[in-house]
Amino acid sequence: MTSEIGARALHVLETVFGYPAFRGQQADIVEHVASGGDALVLMPTGGGKSLCYQIPALLREGVGVVVSPLIALMQDQVDALEEVGVRAAFLNSTQTFEETLRIERLVRSGEIDLVYVAPERLLTQRCLELFDVSPISLFAIDEAHCVSQWGHDFRPEYIRLSVLHERYPGIPRIALTATADLQTREEIAHRLQLDDARKFVSSFDRPNIRYSIVEKTTGRKQLLDFISSEHPQDSGIVYCLSRKKVEETADFLNEHGIRALPYHAGMEYSQRAANQSRFLREDNITMVATIAFGMGIDKPDVRYVCHLDLPKSLEGYYQETGRAGRDGLPASAWMAYGLQDVVLQRRMIDESEADETFKRVLSMKLDAMLGLCETLSCRRMRLLDYFGERSGPCGNCDTCLIPPIQVDGTVPMQKLLSAIYRVDQRFAAGHVIDVLRGAQTERISQWHHDKLTVYGVGADRSEQEWRAIVRQAIALGFVTVDHDAFSSLKLTDAARPVLKGEQKVQLRQYQKPVKAKRPSSRAAGSYEELELSRSEQAIFERLRTWRMGTAREHGVPAYVVFQDATLREIAKVKPGSLDALRGVSGVGEKKLVSYGDEIVAIINEMM
Repeated sequence: MTSEIGARALHVLETVFGYPAFRGQQADIVEHVASGGDALVLMPTGGGKSLCYQIPALLREGVGVVVSPLIALMQDQVDALEEVGVRAAFLNSTQTFEETLRIERLVRSGEIDLVYVAPERLLTQRCLELFDVSPISLFAIDEAHCVSQWGHDFRPEYIRLSVLHERYPGIPRIALTATADLQTREEIAHRLQLDDARKFVSSFDRPNIRYSIVEKTTGRKQLLDFISSEHPQDSGIVYCLSRKKVEETADFLNEHGIRALPYHAGMEYSQRAANQSRFLREDNITMVATIAFGMGIDKPDVRYVCHLDLPKSLEGYYQETGRAGRDGLPASAWMAYGLQDVVLQRRMIDESEADETFKRVLSMKLDAMLGLCETLSCRRMRLLDYFGERSGPCGNCDTCLIPPIQVDGTVPMQKLLSAIYRVDQRFAAGHVIDVLRGAQTERISQWHHDKLTVYGVGADRSEQEWRAIVRQAIALGFVTVDHDAFSSLKLTDAARPVLKGEQKVQLRQYQKPVKAKRPSSRAAGSYEELELSRSEQAIFERLRTWRMGTAREHGVPAYVVFQDATLREIAKVKPGSLDALRGVSGVGEKKLVSYGDEIVAIINEMM
């Protein structure tokens, strides 16, 4: 940054937010928008998207308008800005009429820096007329992927945000999202009339997250083993497909000593809000939720995100796992996945009321998700490739750390396909596997399937092993599940050359699931120096205790006061004066004034 705007932006970054330098493309984005340019920004969670519109809003004359779908989180976002001395407010349905009038007066007179507003509120005549007569510095459209009809977070009101371009052509607009494949990017630009905006696409890689996908056997028990062995004292999120499973899983974890809270759309709003507030404000809590939870959650120290059910798409998986490790420290993305997940997701697509084109898109997205689960290569490479980013093996996913053994699976695949054919493609996976294994069941006798040539040809493999082969057959496109015919397995045209011996098939060698063992050190520790000396650890813990009390006094989440990374640096630097504390990343001028004396006193007391 060499321009005058660039120098001012860096000064704001240092004095207000307490950071010594911009990261990645932040500097270019800030300078472009502050100079009046439109921008479309794709940046991973934890990459610092908020600064890309907050700093330009502070550099330009007037009020920055932030369009966000996250009404439940607006108070926390405003609190966090006020903690660093930024004048911020929000307009939404939770306010009294008197409070709304007060905020509108501040916007009209330009006496605040940023105002957050939900899209449905912005689109009202009253709100648009307010902005007509107010000094507006910029419009920031957060979570811009909500405009995509193909996406899992589609919000119809986002499509109407093109009104900003038509009504306020001279005011810069910046649209931001953490996840969007090429098709979604083009849709965002087109629908928001940002075709001519400058595009900033950061790397989608989150190197501090370790990706692991395991064969689902006992489900909840596997989850408990994972949390107990890898993250016993950490905060995390567990995603489940149904509300019932959310409730049952939260109860199960609580019964086994893991503090867990449920969250889903079927709960009373007040209970949902209370659980979300506890998750944000307390340590060592696991939130068990449907995908209704998570967008906009800024908690930086979420150490793990688990999936007990298969996500619908790689976009969803990437966005949900991206809520782990926002602070850049090691984090885990763990998923248990089984054949029933595939069957269930296929059925949901087939039974949905969407048109055939939309169903095809959903099927393609699910196929990509299955491809990640069944890949024999680096999971991160596969994930990044989906978003159009080339990379090499990461060394920090399960397939890199314990490479799966690739075997010639042509014969077992032929046995499976032949069995499906011999039972007239009329039966579900369980029955086909029973035939292959030579099981003696009433159904097999009833249909005389014990007389088939394929009966018992797969007796040398366990049921779990055959289920893994069926899963891979579906992922490879040899088999489909017909939900109109009781989830029966059907052969595709792609199965023909395999059956005829014209095509070889490589499969992942089946590995029996093993119980997780507690690692000797924290996972992926090479990304950042985590080790503190004994005295530094004591200071760090003392600072965390102080932070918890301070956060309670202020009614804000602990990370709004200071993030762990900042407390860790303070423990290492041991600043004995305000001047020494000023140089620590994350300590801006307002926080120095608010908390500096207390922190310096703690350091001096412990030295």
